[in-house]
Amino acid sequence: QLRLVESGGGLVQPGGSLRLSCAASGFTLDYYAIGWFRQAPGKEREGVSCISSKGRTTDYVDSVKGRFTISRDNAKNTVDLQMTSLKPEDSGIYYCAAHLMCLGSSGKGYDYWGQGTRVTVSS
Repeated sequence: QLRLVESGGGLVQPGGSLRLSCAASGFTLDYYAIGWFRQAPGKEREGVSCISSKGRTTDYVDSVKGRFTISRDNAKNTVDLQMTSLKPEDSGIYYCAAHLMCLGSSGKGYDYWGQGTRVTVSS
């Protein structure tokens, strides 16, 4: 069974940090770009970050630049999203998705998706 599994979400105070992880099961991530997306209640899903299959290219939505860092360890078959200086507006369900290359911020076209992990930034 091919699937992605996210972990690392939780409740954190504003200014805090979390590290999300996306692990693949049933396939290797070596050939896939991985995107992180989030969806807040009542809002559309938005792309947060993406990393190319070899990790040479990364991209971030403007609102998280300088605060979030995406990285991958193909030996471990994982992609992480380090989130720092978190803000309440970063709250939402975070999903990872896989495709041969990074696509648009809507998430359309990605082949595999995880079930999501919830991030709540609140005091």
